[in-house]
Amino acid sequence: MTDQLSTLLSESRRFPPHPAFAAAANGTPELYRAGQADRLRFWESQARELEWMTPWTTVLDWKPPHARWFDGGTLNVSSNCLDRHLRTARRNKAAIIWEGEPGDRRTITYWELHREVCRAANALKALGVKKGDRVAIYLPMIPEAAVAMLACARIGAVHSVVFGGFSAESLRDRINDARAVCLITADGGYRRGSVLPLKRFADEAIAACPSIRDVVVVQRRPGSPGDEAFANMTEGRDHWWHRLLDKADPDCPPEPQEAEDLLFILYTSGTTGKPKGIVHSTGGYLTQVATTMRYVFDLKEDDLFWCTADIGWVTGHSYVVYGPLANGATVLMYEGAPDWPERDRFWKIVARYGVTVFYTAPTAIRAFMKWGESLPAKHDLSTLRLLGTVGEPINPEAWIWYHKYIGRERCPIVDTWWQTETGAIMITPLPGVVTTKPGSATIPFPGITVDLVDQKGAVIPTGGGLLTIPDPWPSMLRTIWGDDERYRETYWSKFPGRYFAGDGAKLDDDGYWWILGRVDDVLNVAGHRIGTMEVESALVDHPWVAEAAVVGKAHELKGHALAAFVTLKDGQRGTAELKDDLKDHVVRKIGAIARPDDIIFSADLPKTRSGKIMRRLLKDIAEGRALGDTTTLADPTVVNRLKEMYEGEEG
Repeated sequence: MTDQLSTLLSESRRFPPHPAFAAAANGTPELYRAGQADRLRFWESQARELEWMTPWTTVLDWKPPHARWFDGGTLNVSSNCLDRHLRTARRNKAAIIWEGEPGDRRTITYWELHREVCRAANALKALGVKKGDRVAIYLPMIPEAAVAMLACARIGAVHSVVFGGFSAESLRDRINDARAVCLITADGGYRRGSVLPLKRFADEAIAACPSIRDVVVVQRRPGSPGDEAFANMTEGRDHWWHRLLDKADPDCPPEPQEAEDLLFILYTSGTTGKPKGIVHSTGGYLTQVATTMRYVFDLKEDDLFWCTADIGWVTGHSYVVYGPLANGATVLMYEGAPDWPERDRFWKIVARYGVTVFYTAPTAIRAFMKWGESLPAKHDLSTLRLLGTVGEPINPEAWIWYHKYIGRERCPIVDTWWQTETGAIMITPLPGVVTTKPGSATIPFPGITVDLVDQKGAVIPTGGGLLTIPDPWPSMLRTIWGDDERYRETYWSKFPGRYFAGDGAKLDDDGYWWILGRVDDVLNVAGHRIGTMEVESALVDHPWVAEAAVVGKAHELKGHALAAFVTLKDGQRGTAELKDDLKDHVVRKIGAIARPDDIIFSADLPKTRSGKIMRRLLKDIAEGRALGDTTTLADPTVVNRLKEMYEGEEG
């Protein structure tokens, strides 16, 4: 077996920047030159865009695998996101425009958000929360989630946001690992017309969380203020959010934070074992999220920016809260599902508010493809000027669909690669500067170094291999909470001196990066190491296919055989003839070595709460462990039942 990945799929389409967009773009070729000439000076110049209380003495102290950025400097993240804008014309600018799933709406200005955050910060202090304490946040996508994060940052408390779709067990594990002293939750949250009973889940979790002293409950469900019929409140421990804030002072001076003080812990979901608490610091993190926000999304003063991620994920931290607000942007937040009550909910929202920059996941884009182009065609999407993707590699055909039917062939697309651990965007085109290729994240952001290596760690100039980062970057994770040895072992042991988090990639002759997905998803087929993403992209290229997932199944001769789970676009029917056609289509696109042995039609693909495909479940199905008759996958209820069986193992 070779040390390099076999790179099979080719893509010849090119989309150069439009001259009019380039003329007004924030990004310039000079940014790349500056980042390449002296990356530390580049990041230092970007850090100066923030408001510091005390200047730093050292830009970078690097003792692998630990980095300290802007040492000696002090600042406050909440102050950078709020206070400094109040001294400008942004004082009465909308900071957050929010829509709940039932249709309720709120607009909050920077002035109003500042007062709300100060009240929440003072309320936390009144409960005894102090600098360095951990606060767990378990909320739906409501403005109070951002307020709670900023309030923690204001007083120097460390927040740990837990996605509101996680179970009581997952919440319990995260609270106990962080030893959180306070939990902020809600009586409920809306999802697909139902109310998730978050307070009930929270009560179940904290029954086994001895560190929790106080629970603060936001009233999300309708009713008279403080109506306790919607939540069982424990006297002395539980407090209504609105009652605490009504009594709190709307002025709270921001606590000076060292650049390396903890800002937050965010737990990554794993299939087994203890969740990893990714630790992010203050100065370096805010520098890189603010910088990438400004240049990757070409942020203008009058933009309305909508990142569809939940605040429970790192994308929500970096590009719903901290990145946009540090730049004084107006952020759109939406609570519910993209297809509730109808499948064009997203496009209604874009048209209603005049969204200009839209950032979503390939998972969502492929769902939109499945539902058909007639839905976005019904709505005025003319305000959109820039599109982005995040979360996983995007198939070239999904990229083209996004470009054609959402961007109407006039909006640049920024395909971004980064991770919970990196904190901010690492590989991306700068719109107006970089020619894009469908399916490629293109080139590293200025000041970021990325290397392609083989299995032995040798740098290779082109072809398929493993993505590594040899130099520290400002928003990098600092450690794993409470387990520095695990941090070293997980990210730095495979290639000493290089960060490696498990992604395969290929580097083409133009120096463009193509993310191939997790190395766990690389299969050995007859001596060839094949990334499943390329085979999936070939399948999605077929005009009848909306989404595909490819897994390996044991094969006596080949080592692995490819099994493809395929979801068809609405109105199409899976037949034996179509199976053969799809297999032939893969061969035409990338060669006989990638021909799937099995094609299994599925009404939907089982996904985790964060939208990632449950490949372990699909592998069990392909090898006959989880489902005997695979034809029943055409029944959506079967998919849902399987998802529920495995979902509990996600955390």
